[in-house]
Amino acid sequence: MSEPLESWRDEKQSAFLYRALAAAERGTPREALFEDLARAAERQADIWAESAARAGQPPGPFAPDRRARIAASLIRHLDPRAMRPLLAAMKVRGLSVYAGKAQQHEMPVSVEEVGARHRGAGSGGNLRAAVFGVNDGLVSNASLILGVAGASSESGVILLSGVAGLLAGAFSMAAGEYISVRSQRELFESQIALERDELGEYPEEEAAELALIYAARGIPEADARRLSERIVADPERALDTLAREELGLNPDELGSPIGAAGFSFVSFAAGAVVPLAPFLFSTGPLALGLAIVLTSLSLFGVGAMLSLFTGRSAAWGGLRMLAIGAAAGAATWGIGRLLGVSLA
Repeated sequence: MSEPLESWRDEKQSAFLYRALAAAERGTPREALFEDLARAAERQADIWAESAARAGQPPGPFAPDRRARIAASLIRHLDPRAMRPLLAAMKVRGLSVYAGKAQQHEMPVSVEEVGARHRGAGSGGNLRAAVFGVNDGLVSNASLILGVAGASSESGVILLSGVAGLLAGAFSMAAGEYISVRSQRELFESQIALERDELGEYPEEEAAELALIYAARGIPEADARRLSERIVADPERALDTLAREELGLNPDELGSPIGAAGFSFVSFAAGAVVPLAPFLFSTGPLALGLAIVLTSLSLFGVGAMLSLFTGRSAAWGGLRMLAIGAAAGAATWGIGRLLGVSLA
């Protein structure tokens, strides 16, 4: 396929995804943004179509590929913020409106919009984190089970080891996530405390700084001053706005430490239970064989899902993840086998 045709398809696919985003953002200022981006992508596609036609390869009817259809379906059912990594891999532009700092650049036209425009943030990255959490659970517990199976043929020992691996890994992931999010929030809280002190000591200077920020973004100076003075008149709203506009902090995106810990625990456990499940209902070579089959299918599925974020084909992503998991499992099985023989 020639370069003009590839570029034509990319632009048409971008227009398709922009319209999916516009539909998901119906009733918000972002709807108009994504509709404008869709129209711009269509104009670019027309230019590439003319280039392809001059090269003797006019494009036929456009149909989005499977990855784009999956992305559009996820956009309809999930918060679009959660789709940022996937859409970025698919060359969708304009996603900075969902980033913490980019959200600061949306022009407020009233005090109410200053507070409302940040609501609903915080889910970005959850989908990707869930996929990686499941993958970690799959690979680590499957490797542990295979290593123990290489050393011992007793199903009870394998089952006990698998349960221990699931719990140890899930609690470790949860503890690490809790500490990470808690540390972020403590840093945020300390910076907010400083901003609160400054707002209490010299509110006029803080209002002037906020007005300068808004004026730099295109709001007329007189309107920027009036808006800033109204914001600073409400201390709680002023503190929230100053944190976002001056410090670049968005507390809505930090999440809850307990919630993040629970999310990590569940996603890891969901992956770790797959190679363990056959030993709950069977024993011996049959259970081990089922564990290998289920783990292999799950690894392929996880790799295919990760391809949504990397831009690679689903088959390539699935096979690559399967190969990595197989190598890890084979290595631990071999080590377990050697240890089992030496200890016998």
